[in-house]
Amino acid sequence: MASRQQVQSLSEEAICPICLDFFTDPVILECDHNFCRSCITQCWEKKEINSCPECGEVFPERNLRINRALANLAEKARQIKVNPKEKESKLHCEEHQEELKLFCETDKKLMCYTCRDSREHRDHRFLPIDEAVEMYKDQLKSSLDSLTEKKSAVLETELKQKGKISEVREQSSSLQTHITSEFTKMRQILTEKEQRLLSDLREEEERILDPMEKTLQKIQENLNSIEEKLSKLQKQMEQKDELIFLKEEACRKRRISDEGHKLSVSAAALSIRKYKDLLQYRAWREMINFINPAPASLTLDPNTAHRRLILSEDRTSVRLGDKRQPLSDTPERFDPWLCVLGSEGFTSGRHYWEVEVGETEWGLGVARESVNRKERISPSPESGFWIVRLFPGSGYSALTSPSETPLTSPSRNSRGLFGSMWLRIVRLFPGRGYSALTSPSRTRLTPSVNPRKIGVFLDYEGGQVSFYNADNMSHLHTFTHTFTERIFPIFSPGSNIGKNSAPLTICRVKGH
Repeated sequence: MASRQQVQSLSEEAICPICLDFFTDPVILECDHNFCRSCITQCWEKKEINSCPECGEVFPERNLRINRALANLAEKARQIKVNPKEKESKLHCEEHQEELKLFCETDKKLMCYTCRDSREHRDHRFLPIDEAVEMYKDQLKSSLDSLTEKKSAVLETELKQKGKISEVREQSSSLQTHITSEFTKMRQILTEKEQRLLSDLREEEERILDPMEKTLQKIQENLNSIEEKLSKLQKQMEQKDELIFLKEEACRKRRISDEGHKLSVSAAALSIRKYKDLLQYRAWREMINFINPAPASLTLDPNTAHRRLILSEDRTSVRLGDKRQPLSDTPERFDPWLCVLGSEGFTSGRHYWEVEVGETEWGLGVARESVNRKERISPSPESGFWIVRLFPGSGYSALTSPSETPLTSPSRNSRGLFGSMWLRIVRLFPGRGYSALTSPSRTRLTPSVNPRKIGVFLDYEGGQVSFYNADNMSHLHTFTHTFTERIFPIFSPGSNIGKNSAPLTICRVKGH
């Protein structure tokens, strides 16, 4: 019995190379190639020459001979129902020519029953193809589900990344607009100042030149008159008749007695200093009035100052004294905190001020109006303080949030811990026992150079307090918060740790 592959091979011999189907009325050309009569006829009708589609040989005449043997073979192929246009739907073992019905899990290959029984695969594990397909479909589904989840996660990450990119681009666009607007305003101020000065200079020039031009005109008229007289005198000198000469000379003497006084030169000078001396500086001072926010001219509120703090007469500077002053302990006065508030609080707007600082111990920033001024609490945003400080041995830092350390019992010497605004605080909570409020959590600041002046920027609606090294305007730290009550500047010259003697001084900048 012929195998399936043999049948398939014989069937291929009965296929027309043009239509790729079994021959119908096959004919043979002089080159011994076979085609369906209708296929070769249609092929030649499309060409001007008669040539074989297989080998390309050209024939002078259309000589088509019937191939009866091939017609019989094609008919038999039709009877066994072999479709030449379809590939085998079932795979067969190349070694045993049997249908592949098993899957070897060991070798991960399709096999026939004879392969299974061979010595080579005797100890291997086999599965029916449908079971293997189901098993691997389950595994594939699990992988598919996992990849689908990963795809969803990646798509979500992609969306977030695109959102961040869009946010940065929007922020950049907004900042570009803001920068352009701010510098346009400054250029406008300078341009207006320039045009105003040029206009004043032109007016002053006209005011000075007008009388000078009139004087010049009179001088020129006088010059013309003199030249005319010179001409007459020249003619008189040339007069030969003595009687006529004396008569003209007498007339000339009378005219000289009737002439007025000589003209003098009038002079005036431009206000050179107005247009030259310190021109850039005066323009800058005038711009201060238009800058928003301009450095604020703050003063200190003596009613809030700790009794050891000493304020300057103009209330722009504070330092630590050696002892408490005999001042009343009012509710608004800080005690025990060694600090003082500014006189003016803010409930809106953008504000900026600069403070000269020392190189040992200090703290400054802003505080809520409602902060506790009489109890020892750890200064932090949670308690209403947004502060940057310099502390001996710790460097520059921003005070963020307080931390607690449980204690088994209060120390007898715990009172000595209260010597500084920045030291530990011990307290008792009902049900929680004693705990030590240590110094607030710190964000260490590392300025490239030690600042001599600190700039504080408060944006009330924007919800931020930023600190800068005012010497070079480098950023130090920014707190963010939603403000809901009045905010005051706060200043602390320290507690003399490290023998600090430098006061905190508010820098005052005026326009005119």
